[in-house]
Amino acid sequence: MTNSTFAWIFIIASSTDTYLNDCQTDCFQQSDAPARFSVQFGDTLFQEEDIGEELFVSYDLPKRYGSLQPTAGISVTSDNDVWVGAGAKWSTERTVGGPIFIEASLMPGVYMQGDGPDLGFPVQWRGALGAGVKFGDVGSLSVFLDHRSNADLSEVNPGLETVGIRFSYQLE
Repeated sequence: MTNSTFAWIFIIASSTDTYLNDCQTDCFQQSDAPARFSVQFGDTLFQEEDIGEELFVSYDLPKRYGSLQPTAGISVTSDNDVWVGAGAKWSTERTVGGPIFIEASLMPGVYMQGDGPDLGFPVQWRGALGAGVKFGDVGSLSVFLDHRSNADLSEVNPGLETVGIRFSYQLE
């Protein structure tokens, strides 16, 4: 995938959802959304090579602006690399009935290199795409793929991927 693929998926899906479902009144009107705590674990890939594991925890705030839900997270890799960021998440949960959902997120953040790869710049955009199943109002289990990139803010921009599983617990 190119550096901008996840960003474009997120922008197109969330903009279309917001336009179709929220723009009759106020496109980005604040509404309630379920707060969630998520834990995900996956393999990190650098230049298509498996280089270790990553633990990522995130919190989805209990509000939504149009189709976008604010989210924040922190990850640590087995190479002691740390990424901290915040952004927005979009999901089909509110528009498609049933337990199956698709979600995408886009989160700018700061990458602090430990023993892992040089990603070229401390600011890294993290785009993710996932699919999963909800367990009522309790939680969900999903698989995901995410990509981190500095969006060509520096000449060195190799990117880093994570593929794995995510468990989300609904707090409200």
